Amino acid sequence: MQKGNIGVSTENIFPIIKKYLYSDHEIFLRELVSNAVDASQKLRTLSSVGEFKGELGDLTVRVKLDEKKKTITISDRGVGMTADEIEKYINQVAFSGANEFLEKYKKDANAIIGHFGLGFYSSFMVSKKVEIVTRSFREDAQAVKWSCDGTTEYTLEEVKKDDRGTDIVLYIDDDNKNFLDKSEIDRLLKKYCRFLPVEIAFGQETEWKDGKEVETGKDKVINETNPLWTRMPADLKEEDYQQFYRDLYPMAEDPLFNIHLNVDYPFNLTGVLYFPKIKNNIEIQKNKIQLYSNQVYVTDSVEGIVPEFLTLLHGVLDSPDIPLNVSRSYLQSDGNVKKISSHITKKVADRLEEIFKNDRKTFEEKWDDLKLFIEYGMLTEEKFYDRAAKFTLFKNTEGKYFTFEEYKDLIKSNQTDKDDSLVYLYSTNKDDQYTFIEAAKNKGYDVLLMDGHFDSHFINHLEQKFEKSRFVRVDSDVVEKLIPKEENQELKLSAEQREQLTSVFSSQLPKVDKAHFVVSFEGLSEQDTPVMITQQEFMRRMKEMSALGGGMMFYGDMPDSYNLVVNGNHPLVTRIAEGVEAELGEKLKTINGRMAGLDSRKTELEAAKKDKKEEEVPQAEKEELEDVEKKLDEQRQKKEELLNTFAGGNKLVSQLIDLALLSNNMLKGEALNRFVKRSIELI
Repeated sequence: MQKGNIGVSTENIFPIIKKYLYSDHEIFLRELVSNAVDASQKLRTLSSVGEFKGELGDLTVRVKLDEKKKTITISDRGVGMTADEIEKYINQVAFSGANEFLEKYKKDANAIIGHFGLGFYSSFMVSKKVEIVTRSFREDAQAVKWSCDGTTEYTLEEVKKDDRGTDIVLYIDDDNKNFLDKSEIDRLLKKYCRFLPVEIAFGQETEWKDGKEVETGKDKVINETNPLWTRMPADLKEEDYQQFYRDLYPMAEDPLFNIHLNVDYPFNLTGVLYFPKIKNNIEIQKNKIQLYSNQVYVTDSVEGIVPEFLTLLHGVLDSPDIPLNVSRSYLQSDGNVKKISSHITKKVADRLEEIFKNDRKTFEEKWDDLKLFIEYGMLTEEKFYDRAAKFTLFKNTEGKYFTFEEYKDLIKSNQTDKDDSLVYLYSTNKDDQYTFIEAAKNKGYDVLLMDGHFDSHFINHLEQKFEKSRFVRVDSDVVEKLIPKEENQELKLSAEQREQLTSVFSSQLPKVDKAHFVVSFEGLSEQDTPVMITQQEFMRRMKEMSALGGGMMFYGDMPDSYNLVVNGNHPLVTRIAEGVEAELGEKLKTINGRMAGLDSRKTELEAAKKDKKEEEVPQAEKEELEDVEKKLDEQRQKKEELLNTFAGGNKLVSQLIDLALLSNNMLKGEALNRFVKRSIELI
């Protein structure tokens, strides 16, 4: 028996292996099984070039769990090792490299993560002792056993082993007893080794016999050695892609489309990506792309590795150019990863454009599911926007689809304003905004349906891309002012009537939490709605955008601002104005007369003190000015009370306001019940 010392400090090496090498101890199984697979594939290669002339036989890698002995054994029938190779690859190469690395990073042990893959030595993260029993494939090779208990001391001795290959025996320590659970090992193998290119066996197949589960004696193979993405697209049918998707995501709906990637220059990349059916819940959809390196699982957390919008895709990416033992921060800065990311973006855009050109009908049918993904990409990736602008669709409220150019041609003759800007009218809810949509259609306008998760941000983005264009929600103003033309109807109400009706309507507006109403007047036709509620485009859009983030959170805290637009030319509004005059005319005339006199005297007093210093103004004049302002406030309050009392007793005022609220889906509960009762009374 040979005893030796690895020649490095125990204090440095093994604590760092246990603590810093990997963020998750479960990775040890991936490392050891993939090493066993590598050994098996090397033997295949040697056989194919004539350097190994024996029978390959069964190359299955076997994982065995012995709960009594507290061991996990990973066995292969690959190339194996001689005593010299153990000395070179186990005792020298790994630890000399580790020693050098530790010296370099001794001030920051965390820096080791992602820069140095110790591979086999990951076994010491979970083990108190590790044994290697191995025999080289070479003729007359002597089997040897290497053993180490986690110190720098090891033993190496000759043993008897009938077959070539390697057994790695892990004696699991007390801190990692969870890895002695059969279901846990089964889970890890399925997670990390599901698609390795050599069969991996764990346990045996079972069958139901004589009222119980019994082992059949046949290996239970846990992996698919020839997964779909490694095969040629020409050899696959659509059902193959669908079945693979169902295997990956058993609970998901069938995907919309797929992209089969097969690139060998300037980097190696294979994979299959799927467009899932996604609506508005983005978070559930993320972390669905599985990243592999030579069929060895790396991660399913690909944010920062691929563009943000591609994290909404599902599927598999595999590239030997992606390092296996690395941290995500390393991946994100790796040149090959950046090239791969850019290429995938291009392939996704090309595939979508191909589907659009070859089968537009199907593309339109699936647009509502694709829309969120494509808009997300256009918002976050400039290169994707440039490509996607060719096939991105607008959908109008009638369910018709248009490309950007097609829609521009459709509306430019009728929806260009007096400043020669193209106005895109849109609705966010076809039912809630029905009245406004119909009013726009009656003017010959077309209305887009923009009810998607990102549409507020997307509209903003398009306004920066489209020349002399803006987007206006259909309920943001009266129809005559949505697309300002030269012609304007004259408002028949006088300034005095507008002032009086402002008080009348304001007094009956509901008190809505975090909402503010402003009464305004427009000169519309007699056939238009007498009263309507609009919401100013800019503030409403900013609030919607703030709800999704993006640096405008302060808008989210501001109250909603609504305009109660009164059609000053409508007969019902005229009737209310005439009612004010008939019922309050003399009283208001008296109050207005008093206010006019007080205003005149206030003007005189303010003019007299204009060029004087405060101490030069006589005290009597100061007191008189204060008295005049007080009396003016009293008259205004008296006038307001008269108009409010009138409004409170005028059912028509409340009815018109409630109709406007009802049209905007803002009349509910007790207020809605009062409206129904009042409607019956008026009928």
